[in-house]
Amino acid sequence: MQLTVNGIPVKRIVEPQVRLLDFLREDLGLTGAKEGCGTGDCGACTVLIDGDPHHSCLTLAVEAEGAAVTTVEGMVTDDKLNEVQSAFVTAGATQCGICTPGFVVMATAYLRDNPNPTDDELRMGIAGNLCRCTGYETIVTALHSVIDGKVERIEVSPEPLELVPEPEGE
Repeated sequence: MQLTVNGIPVKRIVEPQVRLLDFLREDLGLTGAKEGCGTGDCGACTVLIDGDPHHSCLTLAVEAEGAAVTTVEGMVTDDKLNEVQSAFVTAGATQCGICTPGFVVMATAYLRDNPNPTDDELRMGIAGNLCRCTGYETIVTALHSVIDGKVERIEVSPEPLELVPEPEGE
């Protein structure tokens, strides 16, 4: 299977029943996407496939053949968190962190396609992601700060994004 993950070309042999979530976490070492429910109900596993949000717990890895997959780890650019990531940090919208990566990925795609939603539209846009800690208000506040252009991207000093190397003989 060949695909691009966070801008890095990947070539691996993958069993047909392996979920994209497991491939990303176990084979590539990208643990940002979380398994919250395993049934596509919570959104904690959300990744972008060719720019569109998908539940990686419901997507077979082989279905991403030839695609560009972006995880929350791939949203850091120029050593800075993206606007949504930065807003979550600033607003304290992270709490336990299980749902955060999925919310960040979903909200990034939603706001890219809907840059000026009403409050109701915004809440509907993130309704497929569940949070058991925040009551959503800090998440909505964070996203409104993105919409209003009031977010300063936060600098980070990440380790270079490296995927788990391909096993010998593959």
